[in-house]
Amino acid sequence: MKKTFQAAVILLFVFSTHLGICQDLYFPERNETWQSAKKNQFSFDETKLEAAVDFAKENEYSGSKDLRQAILKGFQREPFHEILGPTKKRGGPAGMILKDGFLITSWGDTKRVDMTFSVTKSFLSTMAGLALDKGLISNVDDNVGDYIWDGTFDGEHNRKITWEHLLQQNSDWSGELWGLKDWADRPPKEGGLDDWKFRKLNEPGTVMEYNDVRVNVLSYSLTHVWRKPLPMVLKDNFMDRINASTTWRWYGYDHAWTEIDGIQMKSVTGGGHSGAGLFISTEDMARFGLVFLNNGKWKKEQLLSEDWIAKATTPSVPNSNYGYMWWLNQKGSRHWEGVPEHLFYAAGFGGNFIVIDQKTGLMLVTRWLEPNKIGEFVKLVYDAF
Repeated sequence: MKKTFQAAVILLFVFSTHLGICQDLYFPERNETWQSAKKNQFSFDETKLEAAVDFAKENEYSGSKDLRQAILKGFQREPFHEILGPTKKRGGPAGMILKDGFLITSWGDTKRVDMTFSVTKSFLSTMAGLALDKGLISNVDDNVGDYIWDGTFDGEHNRKITWEHLLQQNSDWSGELWGLKDWADRPPKEGGLDDWKFRKLNEPGTVMEYNDVRVNVLSYSLTHVWRKPLPMVLKDNFMDRINASTTWRWYGYDHAWTEIDGIQMKSVTGGGHSGAGLFISTEDMARFGLVFLNNGKWKKEQLLSEDWIAKATTPSVPNSNYGYMWWLNQKGSRHWEGVPEHLFYAAGFGGNFIVIDQKTGLMLVTRWLEPNKIGEFVKLVYDAF
């Protein structure tokens, strides 16, 4: 009986290792130097991995290091576009490649705090997940107007919008927030603006459109559900628990104040489209990613439910490459050839990425990689393993 049990344990270990299931993940303490993998702890081709890192260094984002200028140039075709929140000059290429939490290699200044643009959306999505886990939101299929009754979701179209529609960016919410009109955000390249402004609205849940005004409507709505600023929610419920540094900041537009319970508080943005958003180091991005790599846990503490992560990484009906503000490497317009389809990732303007593979324990964080090179970079890393 004893030999049979030992054999079963050995077979289980071999089987799980073969499948790439994460074993004994490492989680760094606060202010701890990130622990590197020991020699021969993992099997990979060092020469190929070095080539992947060199590729990331050599393909730096081509936009200005003065991100104020890069933003204005990147969105210059939008009517009324202007900088409304803080910006910060960026550093050079930086990144980390981790296996089961252990550092395989890194490059650049991984402690430097930089804007991270739409990677912020994955943090914002997490605020909704925490609200659902704590019962502040009963169901993602609830109409947001049942929670936010100040007129934001009034009207025949907007009152149909659910939390899931906002999270999947397929609500087609219509209106204006903080002086920004939804129709002016990333207008179509063809056709006149009047056609776009007065177009027929899509039924919520049927068409995905990347739109920061609507993302900020989600942020505004979650601020009212939590009844406190979202940076405080993130700090207390997540960042402090993963031993993140004290250097990250989450900003809103300069004028984006709302009153809750008689207290003025800032409603933060889900990106840096007009400035603001999350300013964070590469290492703190990696800590955030580790929770998703470990299906919601930091060490043994369940910070975010497995059910939420499953929902967040399920393809939406209108876009197979998008879940709850996480991109998915499914077959579709954003598919990366030659790498696993089960990958999911956060992505931001200027080449900021957190790439997560729960099955193999691999995680990649990159800063300021030319965005159209990310698929090739990820493939080079996988080729090394």
